[in-house]
Amino acid sequence: MTTLKLNLPTILTLSRIVLIPFFVLSVYQHAVIGALLFGVASLTDFLDGYLARRSGQVTKFGIIMDPLADKFLVISALIVLVDMERLSALIAIILIVREFLVTGLRVVALSKDIVIPAEMGGKLKVTAQITAILCLILMGSWIDNLPIDMYDIGIVFIWIALVLSVISGVKYTVAFWGKI
Repeated sequence: MTTLKLNLPTILTLSRIVLIPFFVLSVYQHAVIGALLFGVASLTDFLDGYLARRSGQVTKFGIIMDPLADKFLVISALIVLVDMERLSALIAIILIVREFLVTGLRVVALSKDIVIPAEMGGKLKVTAQITAILCLILMGSWIDNLPIDMYDIGIVFIWIALVLSVISGVKYTVAFWGKI
């Protein structure tokens, strides 16, 4: 495991961070473009880790930056949704605090050469968050002409993400203290 090597997984991780301002700037005027940018950035979250493990290109930089890039993207989207009045600030705050808590625990563990791997609850939480964010971004766009209510679907998924967030946050905290 090396510290920093510019490889495809690292480039994908960094591209997720680079896409954030473009997402934020576009989502207010063009919801579909914003959703597309968010979706592409979210896809890089899956691809970078998969490619790093598959090709043996796992780096300390990637272990730290991959979850941070994910958090930057999700937190940016949550703040935008609160600003657009599509999401409760309280829900966003709970989700954001959990992200900082888990990321902080993982960084402290990594500083002691302990890796706390992602667990299924966290992966399901991310999937629910991404689904919720995309639905809440797309409400009010041409998608509203479809016979489904994107807002209701988004709110259901954000509540699922919230429950999974708390549960997986507790699991990460227990795993952290068990390994330290």
